[in-house]
Amino acid sequence: MIPLAWLPHLNAALNALSAVLLGAGFAAIRGRNIPLHRRLMVSAVGASGTFLVAYLYYHAHAGVTRFAGTGAARPVYFGILSTHTTLAALIAPLVAVTLYRALRGRYAAHRRIAGWTLPLWLYVSVTGVVVYAMLYHVDPSR
Repeated sequence: MIPLAWLPHLNAALNALSAVLLGAGFAAIRGRNIPLHRRLMVSAVGASGTFLVAYLYYHAHAGVTRFAGTGAARPVYFGILSTHTTLAALIAPLVAVTLYRALRGRYAAHRRIAGWTLPLWLYVSVTGVVVYAMLYHVDPSR
């Protein structure tokens, strides 16, 4: 069993892994390597799904983590957090529809929605790491 205190760090790693897999998946499809693209994107879904389970478990047991930063860091943090949270709520169904269309062979419909899904999902993954860094690694006394 992973200790509760380690979950924020694991979650940040899973978000970072998702971002890397998304970037590699995009590169694979641009290079017309469909089998690699499929493996990378399904892996990104797995990493993001694992993140979601660990995130929900952590917050069900640890509660809310408050941002301790002061000054200019506060509006920056809350600006990032608000866009991250809003898009995170939207990305799961968008990813599900995008994946469904690909797995059903509806490639034209998949491509149309993937053009929205990829940048939004990438933004959510990267800003998840930024939120983590600001919560756990930014010294509020600076």
